[in-house]
Amino acid sequence: MQPTQNAQIFIIDDDAGVREALAWLLRSRRLTSQCFESADAFVAQWQPGWLPEQPSCMLLDVRMPGMSGLALFEWLIERDLLAMCPVIFLTGHADVPTAVDAVKRGAFDFCEKPFSDNALVDRIELALQRSAEVLEKVRARMSVQARLDDLTERERDVLRLVVEGLPNKLIADQLDISVRTVEVHRARVFDKMAVKSAVELANLLRGADKEN
Repeated sequence: MQPTQNAQIFIIDDDAGVREALAWLLRSRRLTSQCFESADAFVAQWQPGWLPEQPSCMLLDVRMPGMSGLALFEWLIERDLLAMCPVIFLTGHADVPTAVDAVKRGAFDFCEKPFSDNALVDRIELALQRSAEVLEKVRARMSVQARLDDLTERERDVLRLVVEGLPNKLIADQLDISVRTVEVHRARVFDKMAVKSAVELANLLRGADKEN
């Protein structure tokens, strides 16, 4: 499934005309959007710990009454949401240098008003693709962590030594348990972690570490 078939675009702009035009444009491309008249309105509906359930991006005006677009950008950075919900700034000519600086700090892109519909949608498609890739990695990492959390303390001890490459006999010696007990714990670890070998287990944990 392409990310645009199951995606969410947040439109945050204090100009109702801009919001309506963008929402119409996205509907015409079969993209779902949610509009907010201010950055404060977006923050007000945010729930602590929220993660996007589908590929997402944000079309964000630089200048707005109350909380500015740049302030919301910082807010997203502080909550580690920027990679999962890339930001495309909507800017007037005077704010282009500010938008360029934001891109250097992690914003996905900026689009100067008045913008080309096709160019903007192309950028949105790319932002959604990035979001989809990040979300896939986040979910994989969370899945591995959930499996690790399901291990008993002894199973974690065995896992650590298995990953270090120790044979069952040495694991038994280090943990002062029988080889048979090690075999039982090892089998349970493999079952809970959904792997079939020590190499597969090590690769799973290494892959999860790389995502951190």
